[in-house]
Amino acid sequence: QVQLVESGGGLVPAGGDLRLSCTASGRTLTYDNMGWFRQAPGKEREFVAAIRSLDSNVYYTDSVKGRFTISKANAKNTLYLQMNNLKPEDTAVYFCAASGGGPSMTGPYTYWGQGTQVTVSS
Repeated sequence: QVQLVESGGGLVPAGGDLRLSCTASGRTLTYDNMGWFRQAPGKEREFVAAIRSLDSNVYYTDSVKGRFTISKANAKNTLYLQMNNLKPEDTAVYFCAASGGGPSMTGPYTYWGQGTQVTVSS
């Protein structure tokens, strides 16, 4: 059974930075696609970023391009999301996901974490 645990969320002012981590247990995810999603209050969960295991290609939603960077440390079985120049509209619960992604890498995924809150104050 794969378990994903996110960490690194918090409260930051606009323009600040955070790095989210997602550590997996149960088995290695070296060969699995992985991604980050977020859900703001009153909104549906949306795709943020993904990394494809085959070639390490990365994918981002337009609103975070140039500000967020997804990376994966296979030796640590951990996925990261470096978030720079955060904006109030980035406020959401951030979830990591693993295994799947489909052709567009936006889903569906098999495994999900419980989420970590990111709040950006204006």
